[in-house]
Amino acid sequence: MKILVLNGSPKKKSDTFRLTEAFLKGLNRKGEHEINIVHVREKQIAPCKGCFGCWQKMDGHCVIRDDQNAILDLYRDADVIIWSFPLYCYAMPSQLKAVLDRTIPLVKMAMRMEEDGTVRHEDLADFSRIHTLVICGCGFPNWDGNFDGLKKTCEVCFCGPDMVCVPETPLLNVPEAAIVADPLLQKFESAGEEYAAALTLSPETVAALETPMIPKEEYIRQVNAGAGK
Repeated sequence: MKILVLNGSPKKKSDTFRLTEAFLKGLNRKGEHEINIVHVREKQIAPCKGCFGCWQKMDGHCVIRDDQNAILDLYRDADVIIWSFPLYCYAMPSQLKAVLDRTIPLVKMAMRMEEDGTVRHEDLADFSRIHTLVICGCGFPNWDGNFDGLKKTCEVCFCGPDMVCVPETPLLNVPEAAIVADPLLQKFESAGEEYAAALTLSPETVAALETPMIPKEEYIRQVNAGAGK
């Protein structure tokens, strides 16, 4: 399989990407997949101008000449796309959102209505074969309410992807927290093996990956202590 990983963290030392790296280790245990990792922070990606020049050319490329077209080429060829990023203001970091906004060249102006009444643009090619996985981490101590907006965005944009939303991810880069972080990384590695076999994750696996590493009250106490409170 061809696997495209879009690492949307603005930081070189990314908490969330540690989880993704563990997942990829399990997914490609046998070394049989082609993995392309794009660190979006290293690319020049301008915001979408809304000019729809791409719909005039219909060649699958954006009229803005930057690094986005190379990403679109990888996107079209991928069997699996993994969006990996930390939660920023209950959504994607802005540069990764620009990548998503500028996937418009991959669809047509023409629309179709689904059986449930949803209206979508027609795909330029058959993208129904692409499996999408979202791995998102955040610094909050729990799930409820923090990922709701992102989840809705991803459900609509990616037509129901597998999603793993992980709280307390700053613990992954705290050496003293290795006693709780390492078991989570091992769970992600095992989840990668599961995904390689089934191209999906069971609800039980997702629940295990999303379980906070330490109790909410203890996490808040540690964060506040570090903030001088």
